[in-house]
Amino acid sequence: MTSSTPIPLAAEIETATGINPATCYQCGKCSAGCPMASESDLRPHQVMRKVVYASRDKALRDESIWLCLTCETCSARCPNGCDPAGVIDALREISIESGMASMPRTINAFHKSFLEQIRTNGRLHEVGLVVSYKLRSGALMNDVTNTPGLLFRGKMGLLPDKIKGTAEVKRIFDKCGVTL
Repeated sequence: MTSSTPIPLAAEIETATGINPATCYQCGKCSAGCPMASESDLRPHQVMRKVVYASRDKALRDESIWLCLTCETCSARCPNGCDPAGVIDALREISIESGMASMPRTINAFHKSFLEQIRTNGRLHEVGLVVSYKLRSGALMNDVTNTPGLLFRGKMGLLPDKIKGTAEVKRIFDKCGVTL
């Protein structure tokens, strides 16, 4: 292989993670347990197949990799130890690093809002998460009718519960280079 020959995507993932996507024999057990299978164009076993056989572009640009919840049900169900969740995670990283695709706006808004709550309070504050997400995503009125019931039943506290050591949490974020 010359230096101008691109590394196959499956080989790049194996180098980065130690997971060999080619060992997937397409049994579909991962997809049968996936809670997002009905919402995604590609099921976990199809993502694995695309990594091995489809073009790099198709695998890295597919929106299905961003819909994965990373619950790891697929990886737990795999009889061959292929770790589809790990492969999908690697696809996300490669996709962003290569500039092939970016995280969809709503998913990016959720990730930033979630991390902002952890950084600020040391733990999740649901109301803060919802407000921050709504402002970042632009989905201000979605689910607005659910809020009064959640507040009334005590499911969401108006004020955050901070932990001791929030300064240490912020230091960890800074040390890791997390920007929000």
